[in-house]
Amino acid sequence: MTPARTTSRAPRARDIGLDVRAPKNKCDDRHCPFHGRLSVRGQILEGTVVSASMQRTAVVERTLLHFVPKFERYEKRRRRYLAHAPPCLDVPVGHRVRIAETRPLSKTVSFCIFADLGEAAHRVTGEDATPRTAPAAPAEESS
Repeated sequence: MTPARTTSRAPRARDIGLDVRAPKNKCDDRHCPFHGRLSVRGQILEGTVVSASMQRTAVVERTLLHFVPKFERYEKRRRRYLAHAPPCLDVPVGHRVRIAETRPLSKTVSFCIFADLGEAAHRVTGEDATPRTAPAAPAEESS
């Protein structure tokens, strides 16, 4: 007979079915795909966090270029998604993230952030974003 294990281990992060590593931080959020009971299915999108002022919810924005045939030019369009931000990821404003579709968590939230891809290439002008300083003008030569 094998003796019963008396040491209790902390629950490990569960496999969510996507090719992503589980976060190192633990959380007790029931809507966390890694530590809670939330399943992810459907679309997987990438975007930039533009606001994180709500409790455990972030605004993720995607920009795309749409071709206008009449003018033979592109116009910039954007789409904003409200996504659940688990506390174990702790994603700040201005970071690129991956979000996955879930069951509806509220009236407007049907996505969940599951991967932080790091800082975005372009700085987001939002609530916590610091304004960029303008480059110094070149000094004029006197003749």
